[in-house]
Amino acid sequence: MALGLLLCFQLAACDDAPPRADAGAGSRGARVEAWTTTSDQRLALAPSTLEFGPADGPVDIEVDAATRYQQVVGFGASITDASAWLIRNRMDTAQREALLRELFGREGDGIGFDFTRLTIGASDFSRRHYSLDDPPDGKPDPELRHFDIAPNRDDVIPVVKQALAINPQLKVMASPWSAPAWMKDNGNLIKGRLAPEHYDAFARYLLKYVEAYAAEGVPVTALTVQNEPDFEPGDYPGMRLNAPERARFIGDHLGPLLAQRAPQVQIFDWDHNWDKPEEPLGVLADPVAARYVPAVAWHCYAGDASAQSRVHDAYPDRDAYMTECSGGDWEPLASGGLTLQMRSVVIGSLRNWARGVLLWNLALDENRGPHAGGCGTCRGIVTIDSKTGAVSRTDDYYALAHVSRFVRRGAWRVASTATGDGLDNVAFVNADDATRVLVVGNSGAAPRALGVREGGRRFVATLPAKSVATFRWAAGEK
Repeated sequence: MALGLLLCFQLAACDDAPPRADAGAGSRGARVEAWTTTSDQRLALAPSTLEFGPADGPVDIEVDAATRYQQVVGFGASITDASAWLIRNRMDTAQREALLRELFGREGDGIGFDFTRLTIGASDFSRRHYSLDDPPDGKPDPELRHFDIAPNRDDVIPVVKQALAINPQLKVMASPWSAPAWMKDNGNLIKGRLAPEHYDAFARYLLKYVEAYAAEGVPVTALTVQNEPDFEPGDYPGMRLNAPERARFIGDHLGPLLAQRAPQVQIFDWDHNWDKPEEPLGVLADPVAARYVPAVAWHCYAGDASAQSRVHDAYPDRDAYMTECSGGDWEPLASGGLTLQMRSVVIGSLRNWARGVLLWNLALDENRGPHAGGCGTCRGIVTIDSKTGAVSRTDDYYALAHVSRFVRRGAWRVASTATGDGLDNVAFVNADDATRVLVVGNSGAAPRALGVREGGRRFVATLPAKSVATFRWAAGEK
């Protein structure tokens, strides 16, 4: 492999070689660093170097660093119960430290995750179904006397704390998959709705979660009130909570409570798919609830990322976040692979105002688990061998790494030409205003030449077939 890659660099003629400078692009000029990953992972964040040349000549992507949109909060994945349990119980100390430093650190080959999501109680990627207030007799507990984060103490909390030790700036959001069974109209964690008489108790339940995690050294900075509130799964915790119900719950209960007791915690509405923008629009149209909702959270499983812009256009002062999308073995993702995930989720979300992108499980095992119900074909950002603790990296790892490793918190997304025809891109200026980052995906089955210009400078590269490349360069003289 090493010899073959070396030959590709020398000959600049292999279909899966990293981006390379065109002979006519000029032999002298400022350096452009590039990293490339192909769908077959024969290249995996493989580095190369190009140079700027004269600005004349064909241009596919014009980067305008002066036209700025949203600022970036970060990228990452969810530390689900399954992910945390594997990291704690199927890896030794050295393996665990190495993996978390790779994912959350920036030194060496660290990919710098700045953003993560936790589940409040069980999700389908838990080893059993539970809430954080399960009275032994199953009777209502409106005083929350049985509230306890004990189910998270052996795995989720230690893993998050270790990630925070590596990256103290890590932003943590959290979402419930269901209220405790006794709060629901069917008395069950599976299916059902939140009973109106327990709206106040559920608000206090979420506050107690925030306070309990803070006491453990894990600051939660954002909550959603319900994961996928327009869906009632049949074999794992879930709860339907439509826009009028969420507006009432947020406006009359959770919003005022957090404003008084935990004003640092933001509420993100929706936390569900792109195909129903009318749902968050309904909450934002409620003047009482809207004052407590600075952002909308989105999932990728239906619709497309343009829904984020529809809501942003109606409420330009509200932020957008991609908070869940899983890779896995289904079409079109199975055949589209890395470049589809990059185009539709990462680049698509960011070009439609997302300030952060979270994919689903941080880690799963070779059997796509453990899980209790739900998705049996989902994959993690990494796969941990449950027998050896060895780690392999999935398409989703590389889709995130191509942004998370190079785009720092506070970076601005800036204008870049929408290319189409199998090429997709998004551009940034890092917060220090010193570096530009351009991420480009080539979904085509053939290599593609690409001309990029910023100001009076231009470089030309050739992207391998079915690949993603990140380009980084310093700002020119002003």
